[in-house]
Amino acid sequence: MQIRNRSILWLLLLFFILALFAAGCDENDSDSNSAAEEKGTSINGRTPLHDEPFEVTIRHTQIGESKKIRLAILKDVVRQTEAEIPGLKIRLDGVDSEVNRKEKLRGEMAAGKPPDIFDVFGSPDSGIYAREGLMLDLTPVLEELGLKDKIRGLEPYTHDGKIYGLPAGASIEGFFYNKAYFEEKRLQVPRTLAELEQLAEFIKADGKIPFAQSSKEAWIPLMTTNNLWCYFAGAEITSDFRSGQAKWSNPDVVRAFEKHQEWVEKGYYKPGELAVEYNDMRSQIISGEAMMMMDGSWANSVFRDPEQAGDLIGKIGYFNMPPEAEGDPYIIMNDFNNGYGFSSSMADDPRKLQAVKQFIQNFWSEEMQMRGLKEDGVLPALIIETEQLSATVEDPLLQDIFNGVEQIDISYPAYDALVQTPVNEALGLGIQQMISGAVEPTTMLEAVQRSQDAANAEFP
Repeated sequence: MQIRNRSILWLLLLFFILALFAAGCDENDSDSNSAAEEKGTSINGRTPLHDEPFEVTIRHTQIGESKKIRLAILKDVVRQTEAEIPGLKIRLDGVDSEVNRKEKLRGEMAAGKPPDIFDVFGSPDSGIYAREGLMLDLTPVLEELGLKDKIRGLEPYTHDGKIYGLPAGASIEGFFYNKAYFEEKRLQVPRTLAELEQLAEFIKADGKIPFAQSSKEAWIPLMTTNNLWCYFAGAEITSDFRSGQAKWSNPDVVRAFEKHQEWVEKGYYKPGELAVEYNDMRSQIISGEAMMMMDGSWANSVFRDPEQAGDLIGKIGYFNMPPEAEGDPYIIMNDFNNGYGFSSSMADDPRKLQAVKQFIQNFWSEEMQMRGLKEDGVLPALIIETEQLSATVEDPLLQDIFNGVEQIDISYPAYDALVQTPVNEALGLGIQQMISGAVEPTTMLEAVQRSQDAANAEFP
């Protein structure tokens, strides 16, 4: 009997030891699984849920030879972001800028299915889409990343106190010019509009085209007119059209369009400009046909690329459109309106939201913003002191642009950031009709005002 009890006792002890061993194995397995999940390794041949592949789409507009550097920078940001987020695959979807803004993105927004990350105009587009609940509120994201007070130009993306997008960079608009030609002919950068016109007359008499131009896309010639009406009527007037405080029939606005029409009639532009593509406008100055060209500062990358500029490398300069009289303030377009927005649906997926944060941290880093400046000539949206920019970038053309920024007394956003879409379309049609000679400025602007009145009533 004693032997039997002793046997039972040993069996119970054995079971107890085996149970402890099994529990220890389970705990070790659990710890191993947790460690494997943290490292992103597979567990028993199964990929952890948070490491399973997932895709984010970025809609960009870096299409064509002139934007190849910008695309290369974006691709490097994409590679860096993918490497930092397990399972992430970013798909790039390139679309022409005008097609994206006026057709594709509008259609996707109307259907409630925008891309995850997309090229967007800050004003008025981001405000329209944000009111529909289609754009991600970035305010808490920027606060978390410590970037809220480190990025310039957030105003076009800020609506009802919340931030719904980020500017990719900044730009100004002015004239690129052939410095070698100016030096050869002993010409000086103009200080007034009258001096600019004297230059145009001299260049035309010399058998050259004064101003390279393409007007197939209406926003290109409107860069010139926009600067003129801000000089003649004041920089604030474009905002006043929308509020109803000003009208397009304002005599100073009419005078700006008449001045542009006068330049067309005097032959300051190459005949047939309405059929000329944007890239071909740059070709006019590169080929030596034209000596000056009104464009955004972003175009400097074309003139610093040996493949595009050829023998003109180092021979192109930049100056702001001068005021009417010497000593008057320089009123120049300084814009942050091109940038990226993020679909509000990204907030529903923690991994996609983390991808957003990582993309923002990488794109709006000092390294990438300075690289955009050095390689592509895009002025940083990240706050970096002008002295640091000048000390870091020695390129003469970029130095001219830095000087242009410093020269600005009054800045304004481009007209298409301020007026409603129907007004923008009416203005685009009107400038092209005016250039063709089909309509006079006064009549054309009356039509624009009718569109403005209707838009103000529908989209106050």
